[in-house]
Amino acid sequence: MPTKRIGSSSQVRRLLRETGLRAKKRLGQHFLVDKSVLGKIINAAELSLQDVVVEVGPGLGVLTSALAQKAGKVIAVELDAELAERLRDRMLSQPNVEVVNADILKVDLVQLIGLGTVYKVVANLPYYITSPILRYFMENRLKPSLMVVMVQKEVAESIVARSGKMSLLAVSLHVYSSPKVVTRVPARSFYPQPKVDSAVVRFDILPEPAIKVADMDGFFDVVRRGFSAPRKQLRNSLANGYGVKPAEIEPLLGRAGVEPQRRAETLSLDEWGRLYKAVATAKDVSKC
Repeated sequence: MPTKRIGSSSQVRRLLRETGLRAKKRLGQHFLVDKSVLGKIINAAELSLQDVVVEVGPGLGVLTSALAQKAGKVIAVELDAELAERLRDRMLSQPNVEVVNADILKVDLVQLIGLGTVYKVVANLPYYITSPILRYFMENRLKPSLMVVMVQKEVAESIVARSGKMSLLAVSLHVYSSPKVVTRVPARSFYPQPKVDSAVVRFDILPEPAIKVADMDGFFDVVRRGFSAPRKQLRNSLANGYGVKPAEIEPLLGRAGVEPQRRAETLSLDEWGRLYKAVATAKDVSKC
């Protein structure tokens, strides 16, 4: 069965009718129909026939087909069983595409692509599960070499922010990568149209984490506690996170060289690292 090319909302609607499918709101399904955006995603991924690509949420296969023309192999992981079945049929003319019906967050990447395989992630991520998917790949023992993903515009802006406006998600992603916005994408580029605009973000994965700590889980635990009340001063948000009084937190901040009046979003990765070390050397935060 030859692959049908999709390039407009009317074509997407027709394909959905032909296959008896519909966009499922609960799965955050919005299908890309803007070919110019598709081209920018492909260019940002810098694909070659030696590349293995993992695509999350391929949907109707618009991006999948374009990836298959540039990469050596595309592994498309689709949660929706109906879409996965239809996509397998549509991709029969592109044998380098493997469609896997699974929840990406429950997939063992080693089993999916093979231990030691160098791969890239290229995807239009479902909005409702963007953060868990990004963390899943960044924190995985088998990290990608590069990620190019579509996310909500506000999320993209938060991700690329530097110290001063960093969110909890931004901190976790900057530890493992150097992110940058490739292009902004208006809502009209999708069918059905979402209520918000999107952006394509490229993540160049770092060869080593940007922060060197003995226990990465412990580091992120401190960061999460620091963001537990992000609008408050750091001494108060950390106190809230640890369930202690602000006065018990101030000595830790002093050891880390961080003013207690600052807010979590203003800390750099180095400052979070110093704060983690201050916490790690205190046997009991309540006795710091």
